[in-house]
Amino acid sequence: MKIIELKKINKFFGSGSNRVHVLKDINLSIEKGDFVAIIGQSGSGKSTLMNIIGCLDVPTTGSYQINGVEVGKMEKDQLADLRCKTFGFIFQRYNLLSTLSADDNAALPAIYLGLNATDRKERAQQLLRKLDLGEKLRNKPNELSGGQQQRVSIARALMNGGEIILADEPTGALDSKSGENVMEIIKSLHKQGHTIILVTHDSHIAQQASRIIEIKDGQIETDTRKKSEFNELKDKIQNIRRSRLSALKYSFLESLNMSLHAILSNKMRSLLTMLGIIIGIASVVSVVALGNASQARIMEQISSMGTNTIDILPGTGFGDRRSGKIKSLKVSDSDYLAKQGFIDSSTPNVSASGTLTYKNNSVTASLTGVGASFFEVKGRKIAQGREFTQEEVEKMASVVVIDDNTLNEVFPDIPNPIGEIILFNKKPLRVIGVTEEDNNPGPMSDSMHLWTPYTTAMYKINGTTDINSITVKVSDNVNSQVAEESVEMILTTLHGKKDFFMINSDSIKQTIESTTNTMRLLIASIAVISLIVGGIGVMNIMLVSVTERTKEIGIRMAIGAKQMDILQQFLIEAVLICIVGGFMGVALSMLVGWGFNTFSTTFGMDFSLSSIILALVCSSSIGIIFGYMPAKNASNLNPIDALASE
Repeated sequence: MKIIELKKINKFFGSGSNRVHVLKDINLSIEKGDFVAIIGQSGSGKSTLMNIIGCLDVPTTGSYQINGVEVGKMEKDQLADLRCKTFGFIFQRYNLLSTLSADDNAALPAIYLGLNATDRKERAQQLLRKLDLGEKLRNKPNELSGGQQQRVSIARALMNGGEIILADEPTGALDSKSGENVMEIIKSLHKQGHTIILVTHDSHIAQQASRIIEIKDGQIETDTRKKSEFNELKDKIQNIRRSRLSALKYSFLESLNMSLHAILSNKMRSLLTMLGIIIGIASVVSVVALGNASQARIMEQISSMGTNTIDILPGTGFGDRRSGKIKSLKVSDSDYLAKQGFIDSSTPNVSASGTLTYKNNSVTASLTGVGASFFEVKGRKIAQGREFTQEEVEKMASVVVIDDNTLNEVFPDIPNPIGEIILFNKKPLRVIGVTEEDNNPGPMSDSMHLWTPYTTAMYKINGTTDINSITVKVSDNVNSQVAEESVEMILTTLHGKKDFFMINSDSIKQTIESTTNTMRLLIASIAVISLIVGGIGVMNIMLVSVTERTKEIGIRMAIGAKQMDILQQFLIEAVLICIVGGFMGVALSMLVGWGFNTFSTTFGMDFSLSSIILALVCSSSIGIIFGYMPAKNASNLNPIDALASE
């Protein structure tokens, strides 16, 4: 029964004036179970003919059928399936993968057949033991002799059954004794029913076949049958059937395993590939962490100025030179605003500057008369003592709260000044509280500040009913912009005109938030550019990797790997490199953050889970985007061209 039939096969290489006619009208049929030797000198076309028979190459014209099925009409994946299930290749140079052990090399074709890891390992070791390699199962190719490597190659050819064994100069790279051993194995395979097609230029080797075909200048010169010995194949491998979902899962896990092996086998190359991603991810996460810390710091400083507050001052604005002479704001204005439903509290503010005297020590200080809710509204916390009460405001109590600067300057030897009497502009005031240190930057942060009830400041210190400003706290559930418009309308109505201006802390907060977000976005964009550069680096190195591993790709294709298998392996490899690089980048940024937070007392880095997750998603995306082209290039390689690569 004919297993192979070729009719009028022609093969051309090159084009135009460089076009070479390698095979010329080849007509050939091979019976199932036959042992055929194709002999000829170098350049005669015998290897090209074998490559066409093995579906590694395609004829330019002509018909080629296997078991009556036309090969020329098959897609690339169908040809790969045919190589996987029908053919077994024995190469002159063995073509073993240097990073795999003997049993892993032998088991490789069964991965693309769909055999599970345990079964294929068991079968590979069984085949190797039959070939007297039981003690070399875990040895890598560089730890084996030429004859041993060729026997591993034979085991690989038999892994999926090897109904047709294609042996290309199987003894060409071996010494005479090893060559004889290999030929004995091939003859025994013929007796077991394998169809053997052997290509050689050695007539002594060819004489051991049942049929000798001599090819010269691309044409069959002679076709001589020495004996008719056809054996039925005994070692048949059953097709493995899987559901679509199971097949996808199997394919993914095997590609993942191969990708991990490739990465670990080339640690330095993998690390260099990751470097751009590591730097890019570390930059993105660190920049976002710095941005978060900066924004939090600024928001904290704004909160200390007053949360959701509106300051009302006389005049038309900060540039109004007449504002100091305008006395339009009254306590009654503050009281009226305090009664509004959208206002939590309202306090008039009275300012005074003068001399603070304690015993024999006199200094210049600023005093502000405020309401009882001032400290809560402005976010000023009390370190010692207490705030003054509404009752003390109403009774014009001579009490004062001092800041930490006043404590350090006026009471250097008294850690707790509560109850001490000080004079401000010769008016006695009893200290009832000390505020916490004010860390807000600014020209006033080193000045000495005192706070007393506004009634005390008005009537006992300044001797006037004038106030300098009003501070209102807007209810939390009210929009500050709406509240500002309402306050403006109320005061304009009360005064008959707008003779004041307002400073809304929420507006300042929103402006600063917008500014910091813009700056963070700008810096993050720069970091993202570094990520893209890292991605291009991944692509370039993966392209180089494909070039370096062209021979490996050719071997995998020859033993049955489909385009999707190659694409998936290289794509997963790129994604894994980027994901691992992403985690290393996050770890690097965490290390930088730890060092920054450890040695910096005034500033820090605030890492967010969302930025870390986003960075890892970015690294995965980069692996997919920039890894696809090299993976696609690898999957589109021609098997015979890839095998010829060195």
